[in-house]
Amino acid sequence: MTSLASQMFCRVEKMCQHLPVVLNTVLVFSITGEVSYLVLVEAPLEADLKKTVWSTWWKAVHLLAQYFMLGNICWNALLFVKTSPSIKGVFLGGEGMGQGWRYCYTCETHTPPRCSHCYDCNVCVLRRDHHCVFFGQCVGFRNYRYFLSCLLFMWSGLLYATLMNAEVFIVILKEGVTLHSVLLLLVPWIMLVSGQVSTRAFAFAFIADTCVVGFLLVSAFFFFHLFLMFRGQTTREWYSTRRPYSQGLLGNLRYSLGQRWYLCWLSPLIPSPMPGDGISFPVTGSLEPAR
Repeated sequence: MTSLASQMFCRVEKMCQHLPVVLNTVLVFSITGEVSYLVLVEAPLEADLKKTVWSTWWKAVHLLAQYFMLGNICWNALLFVKTSPSIKGVFLGGEGMGQGWRYCYTCETHTPPRCSHCYDCNVCVLRRDHHCVFFGQCVGFRNYRYFLSCLLFMWSGLLYATLMNAEVFIVILKEGVTLHSVLLLLVPWIMLVSGQVSTRAFAFAFIADTCVVGFLLVSAFFFFHLFLMFRGQTTREWYSTRRPYSQGLLGNLRYSLGQRWYLCWLSPLIPSPMPGDGISFPVTGSLEPAR
């Protein structure tokens, strides 16, 4: 009985680990589908413009832009998950061990500076930034580029979707700020269950709300990580006022995104070799804590 309960617990735990990835995927494709519907069916609003050449080009540009962003989000997310940032397969021994190296009793090996153990992944990660619960993967030296690029296109995609959904908010609030319109925007689920709105109205209100909330959350994450990248720090290091690994703005961009930092954000398929090996980093300041 105990063994069966343990197996069930392990299965539920694995399902919970993959749940954020599934929810993110559903939301991304739902928002894309809703915005595509707005572009193809609802816009332009004027009847005499719906079948003009201008309208066709307008729709084509919008669809191209949104599917370019969707493709980059999916491809960067896939490469982020598939690229292991751990120390597995990396030779850590030799004569290079010195200041900043520590011993990990879980992995039973010496680890270099900026490397730390992740108890979710159960492995040490090179230049570990944090464990991303939305993807179930650690952000580290090898996959930081894909993580930041994914955030960039999620931010731009949600900004675009929020602007495209402005018409939804206008339609909901066209009769003024009433209790019905406010509740539809704030608690669309309750309005649907209580039979106050149709399924179509609920879907538009829910996705429009998701776009606004998602944009605010992703904006906070994205600009925080831009701030850290410009300073040459990881999330684990930003508490400190010291920046011993900062190489200046261009150097920090190169050590975070690779040699082709100015191009790699356009597509994850553009090769951008990382300088260094993730084990040793040029030090421009003291590693000792300030007293």
